[in-house]
Amino acid sequence: MNTNPSASTVKKSLLVSALALAYAPAVVAEKALNQETAQNSEQTMEIIQVRGRASQFYFVEESAMATKTPTNYMDMPQSLQVLSHELISDQAAKQTSDLYRSISGMTQFSYSGVTARGFRQDQVRYDGVQGDPYSGFSIPQLFNIERVEVLKGPTGMLYGAGQPGGLLNYVTKKPKFSRASEIALVTGNEDLFSVYGDITDAINQDADLAYRVGGFYQSKNGFRNNTDEKNTLLSAGLTWLVNDRLDLTVQYDFIDQDLGGHRLRGVPVDDNGNFLTDISYNANEKSDFQRLQANVWQLIANSELSADLTNTTVVRILDNKRNQNYHENRGLADDGRSMVRQFRAQLRENKDWSFTTDFVYQMSLADTEHTWLFGGDYFVGKLHYQSMAGKGEADLIPDLDIINPVYGADPETYLLDAGFASDTEIIRHGIYLQDQIRLNDYWLAIAGVRYDRFEDKDLNSGFSTSDHDYSPRLGVIYQPDDETSIFANLSQGFAPQSLYYQQESDLDDDVIGDLQAETSIQHELGIKNQWLNDSLLTTVTAYHIVKDNVSSWNPADTGINDGHPALVQIGEVTSKGLEIDVVGDLSENWTGTLNYAYNSAKITGGAPGVISNAIGDEFANAPDHTLGAWTRWDIPNIASSFAFGFDYVSKRLSLSGQKVKAYTVWDASWRSEFSGVEMQINLKNLFDKEYATSGFNERNGHFPGEPRSIQVQLSYAL
Repeated sequence: MNTNPSASTVKKSLLVSALALAYAPAVVAEKALNQETAQNSEQTMEIIQVRGRASQFYFVEESAMATKTPTNYMDMPQSLQVLSHELISDQAAKQTSDLYRSISGMTQFSYSGVTARGFRQDQVRYDGVQGDPYSGFSIPQLFNIERVEVLKGPTGMLYGAGQPGGLLNYVTKKPKFSRASEIALVTGNEDLFSVYGDITDAINQDADLAYRVGGFYQSKNGFRNNTDEKNTLLSAGLTWLVNDRLDLTVQYDFIDQDLGGHRLRGVPVDDNGNFLTDISYNANEKSDFQRLQANVWQLIANSELSADLTNTTVVRILDNKRNQNYHENRGLADDGRSMVRQFRAQLRENKDWSFTTDFVYQMSLADTEHTWLFGGDYFVGKLHYQSMAGKGEADLIPDLDIINPVYGADPETYLLDAGFASDTEIIRHGIYLQDQIRLNDYWLAIAGVRYDRFEDKDLNSGFSTSDHDYSPRLGVIYQPDDETSIFANLSQGFAPQSLYYQQESDLDDDVIGDLQAETSIQHELGIKNQWLNDSLLTTVTAYHIVKDNVSSWNPADTGINDGHPALVQIGEVTSKGLEIDVVGDLSENWTGTLNYAYNSAKITGGAPGVISNAIGDEFANAPDHTLGAWTRWDIPNIASSFAFGFDYVSKRLSLSGQKVKAYTVWDASWRSEFSGVEMQINLKNLFDKEYATSGFNERNGHFPGEPRSIQVQLSYAL
């Protein structure tokens, strides 16, 4: 392409199409391709204002997520989205599940797991490194999060093991060197009450020490029977500018999440996806719970070793403890309304630590500019797990009428099994090398490769399994003018097989394992354009992903000692799709985001129906179409703003092949400032749509979406 009249005509046509989508009745959602630099010592906390242009809130030009070096969005040869703190605040998102609507190609699977580009995945990073305090069945809270970054496709070259749909990265809030503080009270239906406060400032006159202290508390009742929740988060950070070449940031977070009437399962449905009872149904008793407590420590060191060489090193340590007592649906009796239940008491304890270091070297060579990245990471995670369980009336666990549930069962009277316990350790370590090259004014390229070694060990039996793999990435960008980037990339990833499926079973003497890691490869092609004096950005991306070495149940296995392993690697899955993202300003006081995704994920090798998370040759909870929008109008003369948006997800199948109906949900918000106090009102599920966010299996049903709710927040910047 070049800047001739025909190219200009094509760009105008694309812009007209984007604006037409933004005006359509099914329009206006939320998205944020936005990003910021990670230079904490020069940042200042942004206190939300309703006056003036909103582009500064939704679009950030630079990020390190896709390259591990500060890179302009137009210079990234891979699809990336960022949900800024301001966008999160506008939508009153309190936990990560509130954000899926704002990410093209991502929908809820179950709990905190998602479907991304057709694949189920739950891997996340914090500040780019491993160590998830909410791992398991807890949903991450957003109080201490500055922004959420989403790198699409396989991310093995930079981040190691993971599923090929993409990776979520939570960027935590850091101390700032200019004073900023805020307190807020929140209330709403379902007895919602929340209070939080946050303050950051320089400590001394020399301005070489800065601190941040924050706290968050929330309590509310749920719309499901017997449910309530309490969330407490405390956060503290200290940044020290040791000298003009070194700064250190130390952070500590305490997390306490107490969910009553959990762990939540779904509501039973028929094969057409109709709920068989009210969506308030819950198999859990009032005494059931899910409790998480975690302590997280993190150290970040940024150093300038020379004029052209820098280093960032992050050490992250956490421990968490998760207790669960819950009842689970096990299937309806012949009368079609008596639910057989299983009771489980479970304990999980994690102790994780990770070390990541990245060196960045900039140089010129033969009229080309190079940014070299050389780094490595090391992660150790230890998990202790124990459980007890019982099922049905034989273990004195009463059935529950799903139409007219009567609670009050006492788990102390149940006959539970002797229990199960395990202790496992996982080790992941890798090294990587990458070069970002600006060849001339029109062409950029990126090339990198990572070597990983991983080991999983059963600490009780001594059984262990290990493997290694390489993950390359190649990318190229053509920029015919300052407002256009055409990019293509090839990236690979991998995911180790579960330790459970690798070792010999007590019930089957046939050796299951030595299963190789799943591998994935993506080809991606896209175009990014900036419009209206760079105030509006559009990204159109097409991708093709093949995932191989997928483990499947062996059709030849007939049982114990038949000479055939229970699992074999006969699986291949292909996902292909198209994503369109729009973010930015249409006028001085009008901003918004829009995203659309088409995806088709199917089994292309192996035996249909035997690959995990698949139904026949299709994948569960993987919609063909999603569309989301969010738009905001600022009204400066009355210091107010109005915003609304919607989320559309097309039909899907559950793990049991039951239909999950398509839905569209609308939200709206109003913000206004008076005498330094800001008021925000958010209406969610404006038209009280009854819908399922995702499907599970036949005995557990679908996960219902939240009915209409209102939230009112008063905040004050001190």
